[in-house]
Amino acid sequence: MIELQPIIRIFFLTTLAFIVAIAFTPFWAAVLYKYKLGKKIRSMEEAPVFAKFHEKKSGTPTMGGVIIWVSVGVFAVLFFVIRQLVPSGFWHELNFLTRQQTWLPLGALVASALVGFVDDYFNVKGWGPKGGGLQVRHKILIYTAIAIVGAFWFYSKLDFSLIHVPFLGNFEIGWWYIPLFIFIIVSTAFSVNEIDGLDGLSGGTLLAAFSAFGAIAFLQQRYELATLCGVIVGALLAFLWFNIPPARFFMGDTGAMSLGVTLGIVAMLTNSALLLPIIGLLFVIESLSVILQVASKKLWKRKLFLSSPIHHHLEAKGWPESKIVMRFWVISAVTGVIGVVVFLVDKT
Repeated sequence: MIELQPIIRIFFLTTLAFIVAIAFTPFWAAVLYKYKLGKKIRSMEEAPVFAKFHEKKSGTPTMGGVIIWVSVGVFAVLFFVIRQLVPSGFWHELNFLTRQQTWLPLGALVASALVGFVDDYFNVKGWGPKGGGLQVRHKILIYTAIAIVGAFWFYSKLDFSLIHVPFLGNFEIGWWYIPLFIFIIVSTAFSVNEIDGLDGLSGGTLLAAFSAFGAIAFLQQRYELATLCGVIVGALLAFLWFNIPPARFFMGDTGAMSLGVTLGIVAMLTNSALLLPIIGLLFVIESLSVILQVASKKLWKRKLFLSSPIHHHLEAKGWPESKIVMRFWVISAVTGVIGVVVFLVDKT
């Protein structure tokens, strides 16, 4: 029988996170506009197709992802403190911060968000190589370092060394779990970052992915982890309220990279990392389009796509931005449901 209390907690906190994040957004938006923390759009020389469609967005504030991770972090700390002060009752039971389930994803969310915040700020100020913030290799090193910490936490503190292959079972891989963990976290972070290129695109696709993994965590009776996913979903809904076309601000690396890292960790915590390519199919397609584009230009001196990632190729083909975003939302919702169905069928 489904327990009502975890369901009530998840939906209550998801709704509350949406309300609080909505209330926080005007304040943060005012800060972004006041200090002119606007994103610089690449020039026609650097990216002609991208600049053609997005030049008008130059100066739109970035770092909107702060709304998400600050809301989630404040919720986690607030209800943890309340649990220590209130001996029992409804408010006592709202805490979802636990060592086994949510310390690591929450810590990784905040740590990677701070790195992304610095990168976004450098980009706004024109600091760094070519005035574009941190170089890709620097970001890879930093996020790999975060993933290494997470990998050793999983392997040595939580005793994770099994990988579940749907319909085949669990396989003991020993210390190979560490490089696998690092690969999944870093690749997910950068894949999510690739899809953050149109108004509302990353927010909607992440919403579907966290909802799917929240459902999987709930079905595994990992209620605290499911609650964390629910709070992230609530904050994402608030972000989308202001980010749908035309966006009032962009998510930025402080949101996209940190949520990508967190999504990968949630997948590992639920031992359903191999469902990630299904649930996050669009993230995989976006990254593959970039990899293939780069490889084609280096090997054959020609482009496979008019522009990459693939959502910019569709723009160049004449698709309106809103059509791309809405259709990607639909696809991400369907792949999310498929991932949960595969999980359920695998368990029967």
